[in-house]
Amino acid sequence: MTAATTSTPETSTFDDAHRYDPSVIEPKWREAWQSAAIYAVDDDAPGPKWFSLTMYPYPSGILHVGHWYAFAVPDVFARLQRMRGHNVLFPMGFDAFGLPAENAAIRNNVHPAVGTDNNIATMRGQYDLMGAMIDWSREVVTCDPAFYHWNQWFFLQMLERGLAYRANGSVWWCPNDQTVLANEQVLEGNVCERCGAEVYKRDLEQWYFRITDYAQELLDELETLDWPERVKTMQRNWIGRSEGARLQFALEIGETLEVFTTRPDTVFGATFMVLAPEHPLVARLTTDERREEVEAYVARSRTQSEIERQSTDESKPKTGVFTGAYAINPVNDERIPVWIADYVLMSYGTGAIMAVPAHDERDFQFARAFGLPIRVVIQPDDVADLDPATMEDSYHGPGRMVNSGQFDGTPVPESLPAVIAWLDEQGRGKAEVTFRLRDWLISRQRYWGTPFPVVYCDSCGMVPLPESDLPVILPLDAEFTPTGQSPLVRHEAFLTATCPACGEPARRETDTMDTFVDSSWYWFRYTDPQNATAPFDPARAAKWTPVDLYCGGIEHAILHLLYARFFTKVIRDLGLIDFGEPFTRLRNQGIILAAEGTKMSKSRGTQVGP
Repeated sequence: MTAATTSTPETSTFDDAHRYDPSVIEPKWREAWQSAAIYAVDDDAPGPKWFSLTMYPYPSGILHVGHWYAFAVPDVFARLQRMRGHNVLFPMGFDAFGLPAENAAIRNNVHPAVGTDNNIATMRGQYDLMGAMIDWSREVVTCDPAFYHWNQWFFLQMLERGLAYRANGSVWWCPNDQTVLANEQVLEGNVCERCGAEVYKRDLEQWYFRITDYAQELLDELETLDWPERVKTMQRNWIGRSEGARLQFALEIGETLEVFTTRPDTVFGATFMVLAPEHPLVARLTTDERREEVEAYVARSRTQSEIERQSTDESKPKTGVFTGAYAINPVNDERIPVWIADYVLMSYGTGAIMAVPAHDERDFQFARAFGLPIRVVIQPDDVADLDPATMEDSYHGPGRMVNSGQFDGTPVPESLPAVIAWLDEQGRGKAEVTFRLRDWLISRQRYWGTPFPVVYCDSCGMVPLPESDLPVILPLDAEFTPTGQSPLVRHEAFLTATCPACGEPARRETDTMDTFVDSSWYWFRYTDPQNATAPFDPARAAKWTPVDLYCGGIEHAILHLLYARFFTKVIRDLGLIDFGEPFTRLRNQGIILAAEGTKMSKSRGTQVGP
């Protein structure tokens, strides 16, 4: 019997030629795979189609482990679907326009075009090192005129149909980034989500997309989607459907104040009115004696976020100011005072409320703070007599109407249709559905984005350019340091144009489009990326879309995903597709945090390389 032998690293028969050396082996096989084009996708290959998509990255830096984590599992699943016999499209591109890329360029003292191109080249190499299953012939880069040409084309189609318009609005302004912000980009304490600067409100004329035209459909079709329930709930809440009635209160200055309420059966209990500080009637109805105090309050309220203003925290003192004006309650002709207060938002309903303190908690707290009358108009069935003097909070449960004229004794909820029908019959109000959702503000006072395809003429006003003039090219020789106006204002060659309607001199629009416009339709371009005559061929898109599986972070639950759904419905109504939802299935991965516990971020320099 011989003794068993063991080997040590020094005596092992497993020689170096058989070791896995990634620096030698992987380049060999990457080159072989690329030469064989094993990831090239043929539209007409056999098998059922499977369009798997991962949210494309901002090339404001290079890929970090968060991108790696977000991409790896979808890549594995796409390979599995291919092994199962599917014809799989799993493309990649770069969300190359917008604030992240522009700020990175400013920070690194390099032109956004140069910085973006360099980062994209590095990212492509990183994906290749990963061995990703990407067909690079279908790559989409949103700062390429071949892509943003079609942003401009979609804008013109929407402008023609009344879905794009220009209007004045009160918007959040970041003095550091020198541009407007969406409400959800303003954090508690009124700071910019991206840079941390303190922000404030400004009145600016802006471009909007009329997403509210699709509010009900956006709400209804959530039920058809295989999406995480958390995401669908966030979108439902953001859309915010409310049923109620619109009432008109006459003002003593001869104008009418409209309010929307979900509880028109409590109108007999309205003892004062409250307007949002931004309401356009505030300046006209305020009396001279109250003007100084009102204007000071309006200025203070503009420094608060909507989240802070809507707080029901009892420890937060209620603030407001009397305008000196009065309105007439349309159901009992009672003269009631008109106040302004920051808990009423211009972005919801009409920006004005009838205050019913006995049956609304914020109205109750406000009435208590300022000594305003409280009148019970819904009496609980189990309480003999609800006394306003002893109430500790408002009552909004079941009961019967009291102090309400001919409706006394009517039970809740039968009271709602009864009062609405009577208001309509009397011409004092009508049933209405309203939404929290507001139109999408798409203007940005920055350089690195899609130019708007319109000009301004002294004779003709705003004039859209003909499609033959597209694309309007973003000049690469512009001075892009932010000043509060678009840098394109200072680029005379870009600014100077000719009116297509009358031939006279005109000025180009100098704002650029929100980068979310790019990401609202980019996946369609993957199906036909070289098309120079249309955003995509409907026949080619029909082979692949809608996307079967979309993967990305839950931080995009509202903005990107809601805008993408809106754009898909518009594209359907343009006749390019025959469906209204872009992503059949959605899956969210988790988020890898930086060392300090925040989301890993290129803009904050907290990323870790893969």
